[in-house]
Amino acid sequence: MGLATTASAAPIRSAAYSGACGSGYSVVNSVPVSGKGTVYLTYSAKTGKNCVVTIRNSPGKPVLVHAALGPSDHSSDPVFDSGKYTTYAGPVHLAAKGRCVDWGGAVEAVSVSVTGSNCGRLAPGVVVRH
Repeated sequence: MGLATTASAAPIRSAAYSGACGSGYSVVNSVPVSGKGTVYLTYSAKTGKNCVVTIRNSPGKPVLVHAALGPSDHSSDPVFDSGKYTTYAGPVHLAAKGRCVDWGGAVEAVSVSVTGSNCGRLAPGVVVRH
């Protein structure tokens, strides 16, 4: 008896930005959450605000999803959204025109953070994976 199998490696689908931050926000940076999702940093030139949303690659049963955003100079408290979500955490908004920001997110036990980024000149920042 023969067993026929077809092996095809499906590419890992990354989460697309969904517009969750609202009208006028454009993606200025993003970082993958190791096969679980993507954290997007967006900016609105009109409002001078940044926004972060963490989007799961595969929506489904509620799991821990986290989104965080704060000024790198710690001049104000960071903002965050964390909970058991089916699709995404956030959006979280912060007025940070011309200031460096720290931002990141998590899906289940996998997290990533970026420090000192997007200082008005799109500084890349430092990515830390946990």
